[in-house]
Amino acid sequence: MNRHIVGTAAGLVLALTLTGCGKGGSSSGDDSDGRTITFVAAKYDDDTQPYWKNLIRDFEAGNPGYKVNLEVVDWEQMDSKVKTYIQTKQQPDVLNYNKFSDFARDGLIYPAEEAVSAKVLGDFLPLFAEQATYDQVQYGLPFISSARLFFYNKKIFKKAGVTAPPTSWAEVEATARKIKKNGGSGVIPLGLPLGPEEAQGEFGIWSMNNGGGWVDDSGRWAVDQPANVDTLTYLRKLTKDGLTQPNPETTNRKDVFNQFAQGRIGMINGAVFLRKGFIDPVDKNLDYGVAPLPSKNGTTHNTLGVQDYLVAFKKDGDKNREAVNRFLDFVYQKKNASTFLSTEGFLSVTKSAGDALSSDTDYYKPFVDALAGARFAPADNPGWGAVDGAVKQQIGTAVADGDPRKVLEKIQETAEKTAQKAG
Repeated sequence: MNRHIVGTAAGLVLALTLTGCGKGGSSSGDDSDGRTITFVAAKYDDDTQPYWKNLIRDFEAGNPGYKVNLEVVDWEQMDSKVKTYIQTKQQPDVLNYNKFSDFARDGLIYPAEEAVSAKVLGDFLPLFAEQATYDQVQYGLPFISSARLFFYNKKIFKKAGVTAPPTSWAEVEATARKIKKNGGSGVIPLGLPLGPEEAQGEFGIWSMNNGGGWVDDSGRWAVDQPANVDTLTYLRKLTKDGLTQPNPETTNRKDVFNQFAQGRIGMINGAVFLRKGFIDPVDKNLDYGVAPLPSKNGTTHNTLGVQDYLVAFKKDGDKNREAVNRFLDFVYQKKNASTFLSTEGFLSVTKSAGDALSSDTDYYKPFVDALAGARFAPADNPGWGAVDGAVKQQIGTAVADGDPRKVLEKIQETAEKTAQKAG
C-alpha cells in the first residue's frame, strides 16, 4: 500500500465533533532578548488576520515582556516568500505552511518535542502526526486539516436534465455536455483550477482517482507514470471541448470557488471550507449537493487529505526556543484552536479542539469519513517542495498548448534531481 494512503477511522470520529476546517511573516526581527519572535501566517480568508491579531494581543497580555510580530501572507505568494526567507537567512521564528521536511533535512527547525509541550504533542490525532514526520522524527506541528469532495449545483443539474451527481469520468463528461447545452446562459459545466494557487491539489484529485499519484509504492517519484498521462489527457479533452471555464491553466481555486458560490458553475472538486468561506457569505440558500469524487472506473473513490503545519525555526543557538514554546502552547490551547477552526471552517487535528466544538455533523460527516482513507501529498519527502512548485507552474500548460506527456516528463526531471540531491 502507498504510504500516503492512510486511515484511522476511530481517531477521525473524534475529528467530527472536533470540527470546523478552513480555506486560502517576516524577517528575523529584533529578538536579541529572546522574547520577541516573528510569526508568518498563511492567509486562508479575510478572517485570518483579525484572528491572529486578537490571539497575539491576548498572548502578549498574559505573557508580559513577550512580543510576537505578525505577517499574514496570501497562499499565492507564500512559496516565493518562504524561498526568500530561507535564501536570505531571514526565516521567521514560527511559520504556518504546507511543507516542512526540507527544513527538517537541513536542520533548520526544531523537532516537535522541542517546539511544544508534551501535553500539546500528545493531543495531535495520530493520523496527522504520522504525516508530520521526517526520518522517523516528528518535526511538523499539525495545524488544520481538510478533505476534498465533489460539489454540484442542484438547480443547474435540474435545468440540464441531470438527476444525480456523476460517479465516473464518462458521467462527468456526459453531465458537462448536458449542462453546456441546457444548463443556462453563461454557466460553466465544470470548474477546473489548474492555476498556480493549488494546481497540485486539483491534479492530485483527478490522478488518484485514476490509479495515479506522485510516487509509486516504493516511494520513488512517478510523476510521468501512464495513469497521470491518461489523467492529464482527459482533462485536456474536457478543456478543449469547452466543458470547463476558459484558461484553466491560469485559474486559481478561489476563483472557481467564488463562481460556484455565485451559482455560475455546475460542478467542482470542493473543499470542506467551501461552505464557510465562500458559499455562505454569498448565498446561504444556494441549492447544492456533496458527493464522492468521481473516478475513472466509477467504483473506487479516493479523496485528497490536506493538512497544514506550524514549524518552529531555530535561531541564535536556540535562544528563541522558550518564547516559541510559550507562543505555540498558547496557540494550541483548546479554546484558541477551536476558535480558529470554527472561524475558518477546517477539520481539527487535535483531540481537545474537536471535543470543544459542536458542528453541523450532517455537513462535516462525509468529509471526516472520507479522511479515513485519504491520500496525502508526500510532504515527508524533502523533494516535495520543488516538485510541488513545478506542478503549480507547469501542469496547467498541458490543457492549453502543451503535451501532457512532455509536461509530466519535465516535472519528473525536477523530481529526480531532488532525489539525486538527497542521495
